[in-house]
Amino acid sequence: MSEETKNTTNARTVSESMTEIVHMVRPNHLNGAGRLFGGALMQWLDEAAGTVAMRHARCNVITASVDNLRFIHGAYNGEIIVIIGKVTYVGRTSMEVRLDTYAEHLENGMRHPINRAYFTMVAMDSNDRPTPVPDLILETESEKAEWEAALKRREMRMRRKEEGF
Repeated sequence: MSEETKNTTNARTVSESMTEIVHMVRPNHLNGAGRLFGGALMQWLDEAAGTVAMRHARCNVITASVDNLRFIHGAYNGEIIVIIGKVTYVGRTSMEVRLDTYAEHLENGMRHPINRAYFTMVAMDSNDRPTPVPDLILETESEKAEWEAALKRREMRMRRKEEGF
């Protein structure tokens, strides 16, 4: 990122915008096979990504893209769904948000992963135009590694866009 696009005065840590959202799977969230409908989970993920991005940018945001939406395991009626989101990368006006989704067992509180997704969110000003976002302060080796992986995902997104995918 060039010095002229940096927004260091309002830089924020990953933990400042980290968000945990909880939903219970109810009968109206189930598909014909009795599992959580992917569209319901997508809605919850988009809401969580928006919350994380708004907390980082402190303004309205829109969803630009969704990458690597992986359904690892199904979720079922009565299960508690926990979505944990965090900013992994910021550009000039966009942010990548990683979302990890877990099903939590009521009996023992144990969580098992059911989904991982990466959303690209764009900060918007009051005229609905992209606006600069604060820098991201990376405090741990894990956060630095996630930033490096995000750079690779960003490069792939740009390549797909150029090639019309």
